[in-house]
Amino acid sequence: MDLFVNSDAATLSPVGLFLQADWVVKMVMLGLLAASIWSWAIIIGFGRNLGRMARRSAQYEADFWKAQDIDRFHDANGRVDLPAARVLDAGVREWRRSTNGKRVDREGIRSRLHMTMAAAIGAEIDKLSGRLTFLATIGSVAPFVGLFGTVWGIMRAFTGIAAEKSSSIAVVAPGIAEALFATAIGLFAAIPAVIAYNRFSHSLDRLEARLGRFADGFHATLSRELDAEA
Repeated sequence: MDLFVNSDAATLSPVGLFLQADWVVKMVMLGLLAASIWSWAIIIGFGRNLGRMARRSAQYEADFWKAQDIDRFHDANGRVDLPAARVLDAGVREWRRSTNGKRVDREGIRSRLHMTMAAAIGAEIDKLSGRLTFLATIGSVAPFVGLFGTVWGIMRAFTGIAAEKSSSIAVVAPGIAEALFATAIGLFAAIPAVIAYNRFSHSLDRLEARLGRFADGFHATLSRELDAEA
């Protein structure tokens, strides 16, 4: 009797459910597990990079506002691999191009500076958010892929019932269990992806707002310099 119970327990274990599943359900499970591993790699890697970027950006902005000479700071730090540095570089380049001529259109310069730095901010956020597309896809698609495996497994279970001409729990349980296991794997892949996507999206919104404040401050500094040259 003990051996029979242990055998059933082994059959209904995750490994046992996978091994006894139909090949279609196995493919669904393997695909979802691969997607889960990939999403966790993105979550860990992107989270670490975003945190490191936030710390370096804060230090970069603090150093910029302490600098006495913007041109000298830009020449020394304008190529740093940070969104704030690229926004600064876009603003300085536009400033130099716009003030290089004999005739200076102050309002035109202000408008072009604003558009140039806003475009640089948009490009930085688009580049970062593009890495989250996979998380959004897994979060929305994985439950339905798991549901497909569940439906297929239940169909197979009913086929087994018809073949055995019995609807006892011993006949139904393995097929139903492997079907529900596919749904569980789908949720296991989707839930962390959705949570991480929402969290990272909020972090990117905060980064965009921070870059916007940095660009506004830089724009105001250059605008005052224009007024001083009037």
